Amino acid sequence: MKKDIKVGVLMGGLSQEAAISLQSGEAVVEALRARGYQAEPIIVDERIDQVLRESSVDVIFNALHGRFGEDGCIQGLLEMMRIPYTGSGVLASALSMDKIKAKEIFRLHNLPTPPYYTFNSDELRSIAEVHGSFGYPVVVKPASEGSSIGVSLVESAEELEAACDQALELDRQVLVERHIAGQEVHVGIINGQVLGAIGIVPHNALFDYQAKYTPGYAHYHLPAKLSAERYRGVLTQALRAYHALGCRGAARVDMIVSELGNEYILEINTAPGLTKRSLLPRLAEYAKLGFEEMVERVLSTATLDLPRKQPAIVQGTTPDTPSKRRAAEG
Repeated sequence: MKKDIKVGVLMGGLSQEAAISLQSGEAVVEALRARGYQAEPIIVDERIDQVLRESSVDVIFNALHGRFGEDGCIQGLLEMMRIPYTGSGVLASALSMDKIKAKEIFRLHNLPTPPYYTFNSDELRSIAEVHGSFGYPVVVKPASEGSSIGVSLVESAEELEAACDQALELDRQVLVERHIAGQEVHVGIINGQVLGAIGIVPHNALFDYQAKYTPGYAHYHLPAKLSAERYRGVLTQALRAYHALGCRGAARVDMIVSELGNEYILEINTAPGLTKRSLLPRLAEYAKLGFEEMVERVLSTATLDLPRKQPAIVQGTTPDTPSKRRAAEG
């Protein structure tokens, strides 16, 4: 990608993960500038469409996390404005963010995922009946949140309603998933290239928000401590899941390898964190990609979901990019 283009780095946003997004965005801006790019931080709020018009950037590096930044919303706006962006497109972003829809796709593609059921706020009073003989322990999750926000491990019927009520404060739909005892493993992928798998040993029962962002609350094994055969299987299943949802650019596939050695896909993060504690940069380093090189590689994947018959507006190379429109209008 030419380095004379103007790169807008989206960060902040309107989700529960805004603070983490700011850290990711700042790290990306610093890396791009170190590689010679003109990178501009763009703090996202309800005025983002106006801000984008005023900034006249050529391409967007999306460092947003969570709702409105990772669920297809900002992607749809950028498609309408014809500004190429990093990460998955509208549909893949929306499917990946919705854990329920993602699991439905996984099952259609014969990809293993823990057994589950779903419910909404109207069913809360009858949760015991809905749960039936599903058993314990279970993991309760809002359908469309990231960073394990609102996630609870439930050991008994007495804890279930409170956990579900907490999840419903964040989402209209809730996922109740059977808890699989085993090693949590996350796989990093950039544009279809698998970087590797990192094993996680949280101090708590779950790899929750605290464990993800507080030093000392989890231990990591890179590469994950698995047999060679199991390790290859994890990478293969992760890449299959990535393609099943139509992902592109950078992504992180979260999995569990059970005590019996079976692999289960939990979810896909299409805008993985890029802070110093984030897992994708660690996996990139393991794959011999320094942080700056990784960021530049992610930037090189920026594109739009245009039909094949239309000229692609990518990498600041066509007359329709914002900077060239300014030149034509000037």
